[in-house]
Amino acid sequence: MEGTIPVIDLEKISDPDESKKLREACEKWGCFRIINHSISTTLMADMKEVIAALFDRPTEMKNCNSAVIAGSGYMAPSAVNPLYEALSIYDFCSSQAMNNFCSQLDVSPHQRQIVEAYGQAIHGLTVKIGQKMAESVGVVDADFEDWICQFRINNYHFTPEAVGSSGVQIHTDSSFLTVLQDDENVGGLEVMHISGSFVPVPPLPTTLLVNLGDIGHVWSNGRFRNVEHRVICKEARKRLSIATFMLGPRNGNVEAPAELVSHDHPRLHQPFVYEDYRKARVSNKMHSGQALQLFRVGTMTGESMGNGK
Repeated sequence: MEGTIPVIDLEKISDPDESKKLREACEKWGCFRIINHSISTTLMADMKEVIAALFDRPTEMKNCNSAVIAGSGYMAPSAVNPLYEALSIYDFCSSQAMNNFCSQLDVSPHQRQIVEAYGQAIHGLTVKIGQKMAESVGVVDADFEDWICQFRINNYHFTPEAVGSSGVQIHTDSSFLTVLQDDENVGGLEVMHISGSFVPVPPLPTTLLVNLGDIGHVWSNGRFRNVEHRVICKEARKRLSIATFMLGPRNGNVEAPAELVSHDHPRLHQPFVYEDYRKARVSNKMHSGQALQLFRVGTMTGESMGNGK
């Protein structure tokens, strides 16, 4: 019996028992729900209305949402993921990035106000979660304030003919962590349990889901699990979700802090720049964390491997 996704109460996160529960969720599951997270239900609902409107834009306009780094920008339905499309704001804390996104998609002043308010609130929450994860493994001075964050808003076109098929392929996230506002009405998300079986993550309104990604695995020196997940079409309804990815340091390398490296736990990965990892992952079509092997201590760099050198 795999059980259900752990639930972390952020109002109690300073309690030793809740911190231990958080650490175990990171190590054994690689994901957890959060409750009492301070993002208002009104703001969450307003943000969902905005993204629904943006997906109604003409395809030519959505195509203007250009990529900044590999895997960002507009993702149109494809042969691999025919039911799925996404829009993205890379580095949404940057006013220039926000200006570009709003210009590309003809975002109204009111819509922009909502996106900016949501971004400010979710960024603060994401930083707090990262710090509490770090404290749970004994790193007390971790600073994630200046790490780059990306929005990816997702739209699944589920039809009667698609029920039972894949909405998006099995993958891990390339991020340190992902905070997901899932669709409160339409399920389909599944995460892989450590046993190798997929566990459904049914909708639970007002909560947020946190998935740990490849960078979280590297930063924790292998302690945190980068969880594989997928989306399955369960019913013929549109499904919308909002993912906030905390990617990596704005300046400097991704690497495990000294507190997590010892004789018994030697460093697993070379220090690297996040964008080099993302490039290697995309160019090699390694969507489930396999690209981490390219950055293991003693191997070639991911950039060299990605360029076929």
